[in-house]
Amino acid sequence: MRRFLVDSGFLVALGIERDPRHRAALDFLDSYHGEMLVPAPVVVETCYFLSTAGKVRLLDWLRKIPRKVLDLPTCAYPDVSEILTRYADLDPDFTDAAMVWFAEDTGCRAILTVDVRDFSTFRLAKGRRFELVKWF
Repeated sequence: MRRFLVDSGFLVALGIERDPRHRAALDFLDSYHGEMLVPAPVVVETCYFLSTAGKVRLLDWLRKIPRKVLDLPTCAYPDVSEILTRYADLDPDFTDAAMVWFAEDTGCRAILTVDVRDFSTFRLAKGRRFELVKWF
């Protein structure tokens, strides 16, 4: 089964009808079959941009298979801190650094994101790159 990590840009586009990528997010979901891995920090970051009704819709959507919300354990914090330090020149946010950690932890390099610049720059173990999934 195909798996993707889901970044907040995709979820914001999905949750806001007036977002210019909203239709693309819906179309992607209509044709996608596989597991969607959504890190908990992505849920928090996405909620910042959504209305209360949008937050409720997101939380309901996340409960349905094939979506899986991944918690970030506190034992990952030193690794996330190291990722933030390594890419300080990009000024990454906590969620982006956590996404790098989740890619390493799950072995899943495919990502749904609008942040093409940063996720093209970030490197995983052995210099591996993220696979940027085309959805818009």
